[in-house]
Amino acid sequence: MTLLIGSWTIGLILALLALGAFISFRIFAFPDITADGSLTLGASVAAALIAKGYSPWAATAAAVVAGALAGGITGGLHTRFQINGLLSGILVATALYSVNLHVMGRSNVPLLDARTVSTDLVTLAGRMTGPIDRFTVLGRDVQPRDAVNLLAIVALVATVATVLYQFLRTSLGTAMRATGDNPRMIRALGVDVGRMITVGLMMSNGLIALSGALLAQYQGFADVQMGIGMIVTGLASVILGQALVGSSGLGLSICGAVMGSLLFRLMVALALRWGLNPNDLKLITAAFVFAALVLPKAFANRLPARPARSN
Repeated sequence: MTLLIGSWTIGLILALLALGAFISFRIFAFPDITADGSLTLGASVAAALIAKGYSPWAATAAAVVAGALAGGITGGLHTRFQINGLLSGILVATALYSVNLHVMGRSNVPLLDARTVSTDLVTLAGRMTGPIDRFTVLGRDVQPRDAVNLLAIVALVATVATVLYQFLRTSLGTAMRATGDNPRMIRALGVDVGRMITVGLMMSNGLIALSGALLAQYQGFADVQMGIGMIVTGLASVILGQALVGSSGLGLSICGAVMGSLLFRLMVALALRWGLNPNDLKLITAAFVFAALVLPKAFANRLPARPARSN
């Protein structure tokens, strides 16, 4: 049960990464590699501030702002200096490696004995329910800390997904979606395409940095290497979600990204439980992404074509 709850919790934390990848990849069709650096940036900013005695809530907010600034720089390089989008993300992600080292002052910052958002929530829950060592769910013992963390991240992800859905239906959100669909048309209507892309990348990397900050506090450390390859995890979640629910509507696409993150993390946890060598984790991740890309198309090609409807 502990493994399952831990997988769900990390999967939901990384669902924020998936939602960030959804904005850049699905809304703008922008291959934003900045995610590898901004996730670590969020973790390093939060960990460095917490280690210095700042409130974990303020540290988490600062991490979101830092991630948004990183996304804004990527957007500026692409829109103002006309640098290829992929190369812009690579440049910023590369620079952030050194920035993260300077922020943390070393390659790893432990948070095991520090006050974090997780410990605050556990303390608050203990005051509301009284001291509980453990309780039973489906015949399995569950630690209160695990249950509180899971419920809190469920509430946060549901709130973020709902706010993102409502925002993308506003006039500004609609303009951002139209920018990704047809930039020439939206430019002809007088919308600043560069500004839309930059704002979208700031939102995307802000969510990714939030994911990194919460992941560092949940795992108890921030490491300069923790963001490497995370963009693949985010894209895998988005692609798996699309395979699960399709792409017929905005709400379903957002829910699919969250579901894809959960499914992907459960697949990884099961692979590790069955004896997978942790050194092969990135290889298995790439294999999952490949399967998610190829299998839906293979099954679609085997399905009989629907007859054309007569008028």
